[in-house]
Parts: sequence; C-alpha cells; structure tokens
Amino acid sequence: MNVVFAVKQYISKMIEDSGPGMKVLLMDKETTGIVSMVYTQSEILQKEVYLFERIDSQNRETMKHLKAICFLRPTKENVDYLIQELRRPKYSIYFIYFSNVISKSDVKSLAEADEQEVVAEVQEFYGDYIAVNPHLFSLNILGCCQKKGRNWDPAQLSRATQGLTALLLSLKKCPMIRYQLSSEAAKRLAECVKQVITKEYELFEFRRTEVPPLLLILDRCDDAITPLLNQWTYQAMVHELLGINNNRIDLSRVPGISKDLREVVLSAENDEFYANNMYLNFAEIGSNIKNLMEDFQKRKPKEQQKLESIADMKAFVENYPQFKKMSGTVSKHVTVVGELSRLVSERNLLEVSEVEQELACQNDHSSALQNVKRLLQNPKVTEFDAARLVMLYALHYERHSSNSLPGLMMDLRNKGVSEKYRKLVAAVVEYGGKRVRGSDLFSPKDAVAITKQFLKGLKGVENVYTQHQPFLHETLDQLIKGKLKENLYPYLGPSTLRDRPQDIIVFVIGGATYEEALTVYNLNRTTPGVRIVLGGTTVHNTK
Repeated sequence: MNVVFAVKQYISKMIEDSGPGMKVLLMDKETTGIVSMVYTQSEILQKEVYLFERIDSQNRETMKHLKAICFLRPTKENVDYLIQELRRPKYSIYFIYFSNVISKSDVKSLAEADEQEVVAEVQEFYGDYIAVNPHLFSLNILGCCQKKGRNWDPAQLSRATQGLTALLLSLKKCPMIRYQLSSEAAKRLAECVKQVITKEYELFEFRRTEVPPLLLILDRCDDAITPLLNQWTYQAMVHELLGINNNRIDLSRVPGISKDLREVVLSAENDEFYANNMYLNFAEIGSNIKNLMEDFQKRKPKEQQKLESIADMKAFVENYPQFKKMSGTVSKHVTVVGELSRLVSERNLLEVSEVEQELACQNDHSSALQNVKRLLQNPKVTEFDAARLVMLYALHYERHSSNSLPGLMMDLRNKGVSEKYRKLVAAVVEYGGKRVRGSDLFSPKDAVAITKQFLKGLKGVENVYTQHQPFLHETLDQLIKGKLKENLYPYLGPSTLRDRPQDIIVFVIGGATYEEALTVYNLNRTTPGVRIVLGGTTVHNTK
C-alpha cells in the first residue's frame, strides 16, 4: 500500500502506452500538482515528454509532430476544453486519461467532437489525489464544511468522495467502512463512498483477500489539539514553520536568501538526505547536516587537481554531475535547517513548545496556568504563539472548576494580540470542544491507565518536546487489536470484521497532520502484518 508508487505507476503507464516519439503532457491545475508530487521534470524528459501544457491555457501552438497525453480530472469544464481541442486538434494523436470515473454521456460528446479521428484511446487512471509520502495522501481541500454548522459543502463532499474512491481503486481495495459516530460529516462521506462502490461494482471486483481491507473515516474536530502543537521532526517542523505546498517550500522571506534558493523542493523520492531524515528530530538533523557537509568537503574536486591526461578529465567530468547534485542538496538543507533554527530562537519556541506539551499531555491546572501567563508576558513570544497557547488551554481546561480563560483573554488583549487571533480561541472551542468530541481526548479515568501514565512518567520522557501522541495513535492501536468500540465507530451496513484488520485506510475530514503521518509510519514499521495509509482533506499546520 504505497500511494506514491500507485500514482507513479499510472503516469509511467500513460507514457509507455503512447509509444515512442516526442510527446506533450496536457494537464489541468489539479493533475499538474498530482504529477509533480511523484515525478520530477527531468525524469519525465527522459521518457520523451518534452512539453508540459495546461489544457486551459489559451495560446498553445499547433505542433503536429507531437503526440498528446492528456491527464485530466473528469470535470465538466475539462470535458468542454477537450471538446474544443478535438474540434481543432493541435497535436497529431491524443491519448486521453481521466483521473476518475467519467460518464458515458461525456465520452459520447468527446467521440462526436473527434471528427478528425485523432483520439487513440480514452481510459480511467485513478490518480485523483496528492501522494505526499508513501503512506500519506491529501486532497488539498481547504475548509470542507459550510459556514454555519458542520455539514459538508456539496462540491467538497463530491471531491472528497472522488478522491477516496480513486485511492481505493488505485490500491485495488474494496473495503468495509467504519466511521466516527459523533460526526455527521463522517457518516455522509461514508455513505457517499459506499454508493460509488455499489454503483461501480465492476470496477471494485478485486481478488478477495482473507481479511477485507478497512476504511475508517474520522473527523478532525475529535482532536483539535494535534494541529496546534509545534513540531520537532524534520518534515513536520518544516511544514509548521515554513509551510510545504505540494513539496515546495517558499523561502523568499528568509533574510539574505540567494536567488536560486527562493523556492526549494523537498521530496523524499529524489532527495536521499530528506528521505533519511524526514522523521528524525531536530537535534539529530543538526548533526546529520554536519556529516553531510563534511562528506561534501571530502568529495569537492581539489583546486590543485591536475587535469593532465584525458583520463583525468574524463574522471572529473563523470563525477561532476553527482558533485553538482550533492552541492544542491547541501545548500538546500543547510538553508532550510538554518532558517528553522533562526525561527526557533527568535520566537522562543523551545519554551513555548514545552508549555504546549504540558497543556496537551498533563493535568496540572495551576502549573499550566502559571506557565501560560508567564509566556504571555514574554516579548519574544509572537501573537500567533500566544493565541495558540490560550487555545490549547481553552480546549483542555474548558470545564475545569477554576478555569481562568477570561483572564488569559485579557492578557492577550494587553499583549496587543489582534482581534482575529483572539476570536479564534472561541472558534476552536466551538469546533473541537467537549460538546463536540465523541471521545475522551484528555485524562484517562480508570486505574490501569493512571498506573500506565505513572510508570511512563517514572521512566522519564526521552524528550519533553515530543511527549504528545496524537489521539489517532490510540484509535489505531485499538483498531489493530480489534478493540475499537463499535458504539463509537460503527460499521456502515450489516457486516462486521471478525478478524483483526490488515490493510487500513484512515481518512480525516478537516485534514491530517505530519505528526499523525509519523505515528502511522511508526505503526507500519513496528506492527508486522498491518499496513496503514493515512489521508485527509488537507495536511495541516497551526496556521
């Protein structure tokens, strides 16, 4: 169950099926992102694709010597663009691939437009989602509910349904479905996915496995804490402090940045250092960067290296591309890590994060309150981080007998925190407060759990900044052991799973986080026989 591999395979197959010769890849706004996540331009160039075009760009030249591979989402506007294209074809022959199920009537309209008979084939290749890591996917949907209430926005519901069904088809899974009972949105999405599976039953006829796969649909409002925490593992931290958008990071605001580093790409597929370090914590990355630098210094061509014989020159030229690639990797990671550590000290994030972890993991109200108050007085703490601390306090101690939220709100105002951030505190409680949660996010009540926590405390936490485990960890742990309560996470339909699940797909409405992706990565590594893929409407950071 590797989503990057699944999408990559589709794209390779498209290019292979069109045969030898020069090709153009015609995409739309969304499929451009989908392709760029799994292939670099240079990799695609090696497959004789020399031109990348958007179907909606008006002034494309006619190039009859090129074959066109069209990879598009099956939307009404894309079908209209294709109809116009086929009436006046710009390329010699067209291979059309839709990223999801296309209706018969649309195919008929395309056939009618193809008077010059330039279409060689029309197929459905279900790469209709953004593959972020091998076990993490996103649909890049921001804000999936309507302004008032918790109901789906119809357009987003349909996009989420398409994304999820495409994911199932690309991984060849026909799952049983469970959803979070406390969330109306989760139930709606579960029903929509089930409808598609029923309607397109022929597509979902895969070889039956002994234990059927399981799709679990959750709602972000059950755990609004995780997206609010500062992160200390590489990938999560980059997203939290700099923001990752389709593997791209905007560094244009970094003081004194050079032109070629204004935007960098971090992709585990073709950056070995990133692949090896994305889940390590910040301290380890510092020392790994140092090793990378030293290794690079060793390989640097010596200034006084004499290029006397042809063999010398040949060796130099052969090693140069690798050297060049390595120098790019080094300067990129040194810049990113340098900027992260600058932000950490400028915004006092070590202290802030320690208090965040206390708010998320411990139940000592008076200590937490004092620490939050202390940090709100600290001029280094930004208004953004100040509001975040108060949000965490509000979520955790919402019903506490000596809740001091009004006082903290005054402190925020006195600190000069803008109204938009102050308003968010109430909004977060309304979104993920006690009234809404179907689960008990804080405080284990029974004796066993308390002893467990006590023992964990005795062993000493290896790191105060990473005590927090996302709520998802517990949910998946219960699920893998076959103990996830059916009264909280019912099955859709009459059948239930008798055995422990093996292939699990988790989808979080309202977005997943890189911290949860790390949890899934670790569970996949440590639980033999279980494979988990995590997805969300988007991938969050606090912003």
